[in-house]
Amino acid sequence: MDLSIIIVSWNVKEKLKNNLRALFESQGVNFEVFVVDNDSHDSTVEMVKKYYPRIYPVKSDKVDKVKLIVNRENLGFAKANNQAIKQASGRYVLLLNPDMRVFNDTLSRMISWMDQHDQAWIAGCKLVDENARIIKQVRRFPALADQLAIILKIPHIFPAVLNKYLNSDFDYTKSASVDSIRGGFFMIRKQVIEKIGMIDERFFLWFEEVDYCRRVKAAGGEIWYMPTAECIDLMGQSFKQVKLAVKQKYFRDSMLKYFKKWQPSWQYWILKIAWLISLLIVMVGEKFKIRQRGQR
Repeated sequence: MDLSIIIVSWNVKEKLKNNLRALFESQGVNFEVFVVDNDSHDSTVEMVKKYYPRIYPVKSDKVDKVKLIVNRENLGFAKANNQAIKQASGRYVLLLNPDMRVFNDTLSRMISWMDQHDQAWIAGCKLVDENARIIKQVRRFPALADQLAIILKIPHIFPAVLNKYLNSDFDYTKSASVDSIRGGFFMIRKQVIEKIGMIDERFFLWFEEVDYCRRVKAAGGEIWYMPTAECIDLMGQSFKQVKLAVKQKYFRDSMLKYFKKWQPSWQYWILKIAWLISLLIVMVGEKFKIRQRGQR
């Protein structure tokens, strides 16, 4: 088996259906597909049971390799992926968001490239939107200054403060070794998982792929961006359904866990205090708005 594809899905039935259709039109690669549903309420599970694998009984011999894992609660990105990783039999494991669409040669190009570049323990392809515009995904590892700027919303006034973190001068036309890539298309050698372990389940959402890239670097491996394979990324279709306050909680908790794990403790405490100040400012602002409305 060349590849085990793992899709963790939550309430994006139609996007997932299109994703699976595109996968089974892929050529030149032998793969299996896992769909891990994190307690969707939009009939995702029913759709998968109805159309897959029976939707392609003639076109593909890969249909019997579709495996559905149904969770009765939202376990988060890391834990849900690990459920399927434990069953994966491919030489490579691809973590693929449900709102992605591969082209028919995306997977074969990635496998071919990985086979020729042993130093690449993790690799990602070029991500484009529906208008073929490049999605900038390469990031440097988070540092105290840039994460503090994010918490305090400084980039809203001075966007350039994040240029280093966002790797703004990165050339997306060339292959390169990088710190981290987007987790929406995240190909890992199975041997690497056996060596350094699965995804850290302490991260419910956000920073889990950054943490994994950091672990790979610490173990002597490399993370690569490879532009000759492409994938359409509709970006955050599940996440759009989450309330802003919940999104911020996930982000805050994961950021703090990342810094507690990788950085000196004083950096963790600075960020924690910054978050408390930020939350306090928001609370005061909300009370002020309520008072203003009451006076009208």
